[in-house]
Order: sequence, then C-alpha cells, then structure tokens
Amino acid sequence: MNIDRVRLDHAIDAARAELLGRRSAGPWWEGHLSSSAVSTATAVIALQSAGFDEDGSLVERATEWLVGTQNADGGWGDTPNSQSNIAATALTCAALTMAPGDHLTALGGAGGWIESEAPGGDVATAIRRRYGDDRTFQAPILAACALAGLVEWEEVPPLPFELSVLPRGLHAMLRLQVVSYALPALIAVGALIHTRRRGNPAARILRSVSLGRALSLLPDLQPSSGGFLEAAPLTAFVAMSLVPLLGRDHVVVEGCLEFLREGVRGDGSWPIDSNLSVWVTTNALMALRQSGGIPGDIAEGAHEWLLKQQLAHTHPFTGAGPGGWPWTHLPGGVPDADDTAGAVIEMAGTGEGAAARAGVVWLSGLQNTDAGWPTFCQGWGRLPFDSSSPDITAHALRAIDATLKMDDDGGGYLARLLALNMGATMKRGFGYLAATQHEDGSWAPLWFGNQRVRGEANPVLGTARVLAAWADCGHGDDPHARQGLDYLLGAQNGGGGWGGGKGITSSVEETALAVSALSRFAGTEQVDEAISDGVDYLLAHVEDGSWVEPSPIGLYFASLWYTEDLYPITWTLEALGRVRKLVG
Repeated sequence: MNIDRVRLDHAIDAARAELLGRRSAGPWWEGHLSSSAVSTATAVIALQSAGFDEDGSLVERATEWLVGTQNADGGWGDTPNSQSNIAATALTCAALTMAPGDHLTALGGAGGWIESEAPGGDVATAIRRRYGDDRTFQAPILAACALAGLVEWEEVPPLPFELSVLPRGLHAMLRLQVVSYALPALIAVGALIHTRRRGNPAARILRSVSLGRALSLLPDLQPSSGGFLEAAPLTAFVAMSLVPLLGRDHVVVEGCLEFLREGVRGDGSWPIDSNLSVWVTTNALMALRQSGGIPGDIAEGAHEWLLKQQLAHTHPFTGAGPGGWPWTHLPGGVPDADDTAGAVIEMAGTGEGAAARAGVVWLSGLQNTDAGWPTFCQGWGRLPFDSSSPDITAHALRAIDATLKMDDDGGGYLARLLALNMGATMKRGFGYLAATQHEDGSWAPLWFGNQRVRGEANPVLGTARVLAAWADCGHGDDPHARQGLDYLLGAQNGGGGWGGGKGITSSVEETALAVSALSRFAGTEQVDEAISDGVDYLLAHVEDGSWVEPSPIGLYFASLWYTEDLYPITWTLEALGRVRKLVG
C-alpha cells in the first residue's frame, strides 16, 4: 500500500489523544448530539401548552434559537446543518405561532418554503406524503400543528390508543400503525385526537370506554427521568397531549416538563436525545483497541461501567427480558439489538464470558422469522423501524461470532450448548443478508442515511457494515460479500473518499467506515489502492482539523436526522488503526 507510515502514525496519535480527551467525567463517553429544530420546537409547544410562568424564559430563548437557525430557503432541517424538510418546518411554525412575540418574518419565510414543497401550502398532505403509512410521527406532528391552528383536527389521522390496553403479546399481531417504541405517543396523542375530531360513532364509543384505562398505563411507562426514551420530541408530544386532557399538574405531565427543563442547552435548544453513551463508548473502545490498545485504567473502568448497563430484569417499556443493553445509561434507555451487539463484542474481547453469552441469548430471542434482526421487539415487522435490517443483523452476527470464538472461561455446558444453537442462527442470519442485498451489490442500513442520496438511504454505510460481518465471521469469499465489495470499490469518489452513494459528496464518517470494511479484504491491487486513497483522504482531514466536524448521517426514529460529534473521531481512529496493522 502506498501509505506514508509517518503521517499515519502521527494521525493515529492525534486521533487517540482527541478521543481520550473527549471522555465524560468517568471512564466512558457520552458524546454530543446536535441540537435539533424538531426537539426544540416540540419542547416549546409542550411548555407553552402547560403555560407555567417559570418556563417563559425557556420558551423565549428557544424561539430565538429557532429563528436564528432558519435556513436561507425559509425552512428548517432537523439539525442546523440539515436541508429543510416538512416535518421540522411545520413543527417550528407551530411553535412560533404558539409562542409569544412577533415571529411574522420567520413565519413568512417558512410559508414560502412550504408553498414550494406543498402546493397550496397543504401541510397535512405533505406530512402524510413524507411518512406514508407510518403514523408514529405523522399523527403527533399534525396534532401539534392542529393545536397551533395550522391544520384542522379532521386532517389529523386517529391513533388506536384503545389497543394499548390489550395484552402486550398481541400488539405485534395487531399490526399497529406506530412502532413499538412509540407506545406513550400512541396513548397520549391518540387520546387527544380522539377528543378533538369526529369519527365513526361505534369506534368513538369503544375508545371512550378504554380512554381512562389507556391513560392509566402512562405512569408505569414513564422512566424516573421523566423523559420517554430520553427523547425531547416523544416526551414533548406526550406532554402537549396530556395537558388538555388531564391538566398541567398531572404526574406524567410534571415528569415530562421537568425532563424538558433539565435537558435544555445553554443556547436555548434541545438535542434529539440526551445522549448515546453506551453506543459511543463501545465505538470508542473498539477504535482504541484497533489502534494500539485501550489504556489499562480506562479499560477497567469502562468495562465495569458497561457491565452495569446490561439489563438485569424485564424492561417495563418493551417487555424485553434481561441480557440486553440500551443506547444510554440514563433511565429512559431501552435495550436494543445494535447496542447489545456492540457491548457483547466488547465483553467477548475482554473475556467477560457470562455477560457476553447472556447478551447473545438475548439477541437470539430477538431474531425475526425472516432470520434478520430488528431493533427493539421481535415480530413488529410492519413498519421500517420495527422490521429486520441488514446493518443490525450484521452487527448481531459479529457479536455471536465473537462470543463463540471466546476461550472456554468456565462456561462449560452452557457455552457448548450455545455454540450448537448459534451455528444454525448464524446460517439463517447470513441467508437474510443474502436475500436483502440489492442488485448493485449494496445493502441499505436502518439507522443511518444520507440526505443527498435518492430516498435518503446510505448504501455505502450499510454495505460497509454488512461486509464487516461477512469478513469477521469467516465468509469473506462468499459471492454476496464479493458483490458488496465490488459495490464499495465502485462507489469511491475521485478524491479518495466516500459519500452515502456513488457520486455523493464524501464525508469523513462514510470514508472511515468504507476503509475499515476494505481493510478486511486487503491483498489485491484494486482493494489496496482503494484503501490507500481512502487513508490519504482521512489523513488530509485529520491534518487540517476538519475531521472532527460531524455530518448529519444519523437517523433517529422516523427520518429525524442528527449528528454525533464522536462518530468521525471513533470511526476514523478505528479505520487508521486497522490499516496500521496491515502496513506493519
């Protein structure tokens, strides 16, 4: 490979120092999620709905932030660096309409953008077009707009909150129009819509009978922090819906409002979620491990911290059993397949056999009938964020493989039994990956996207994630892996980097993941040249300091975009570390 080893070593040293310097107060990482127009607008709507005098300054600062981050075209994106979209723009218009003060200039600019995107300024039709059959955010967004008087209540689709009173095991069978993690919104927003719009008389009677019972479920679903999923939008949607129904002093509303008050940033904005501490910590530890090792003091503390985050009981929100990990250490986190896979790989790497095997057992119980892995709940396959996905499946397969490769540390019979069962599980999982590969050889991820790619997909990132599984699990020569490799090689841009797809502007994050994937297939002239060019791209960005500027490639529930400051840092360090091992 034509790589300057001195430059490479300097970049690795700089990246390790940067990553280690970004730890939180303890031996783990919390990262920093971008501020969000969606989060900030929904928080304003909730706080303004409750109308406490003490929140007046929060609303004022939040509206100032919203006005100050309006795009030149008049709309708002999910982050200050995002393209305008109808959801963020509509919610911000609702917030500015409800908030005190003169916001006519900002609203006028937004109206022009909406007219250009939705003929006649038809917000409701534009929102429905963006979200399709998924009412998870479609209904809450339109309900917020209706509270502000921007749409009629009859344009807000109903949510079947009455189904929440049925046994949890039936929810997947009922094919609900919201995803599993949105049960609080189904109840609260659905109840509000029920009281505001007309509908089928028979359905209204059924819903009225079950209204009280459904609302009574919310206190048990609310975590001690008050924030549902640690997410400002979901929490705000619940609060804005319950204030008209139960009053601003209701215990759930109080918890929601306190969460919002605690989560506001100094500039008046809110992030999309409190943090992704478990996720960014496992990413950071992998990067350090691949680039020279994890310093001993950090390794011990971080692994002890990760062990404490493993769920030891049935989770009240999703009904998930013990063994999984959530994305955050905060009480609103919910165990999921991607974070569990990352933690299992780390546990396996440090010889924590019992924790790793418990995580793998949890993962195996989550595998869907199509042999892929979903995010939170098995069997809720109707909507995208509940169905199986290639990137999560690939991560789960890597976790299982890492656990099976562990030395027998006393696991004995359990370890041998697990190995027998997991062989068939992995075979089925790779069958799912083969079946979901696109004709061009790529795979599309679920939790990441690229706003410049048609359909907002990110085939480069998805393919890189899946190729890592084929290689790490010993199937790098499989025809499907070779097709994916050909796609990744063909998607490289002239400057050596990768974007979300062929011809899409390169980013540090996507380039780093592509280089990490290709490093597993090194040894041919074409692959080695692509790695060398990709490394040159990364080195140049490390050297000029631009590598720490994150790109909005993260998807947070139902097409809500975010950036995470640690993504370019951890992924670049891992990529450079893997290449350093290759060049000797």
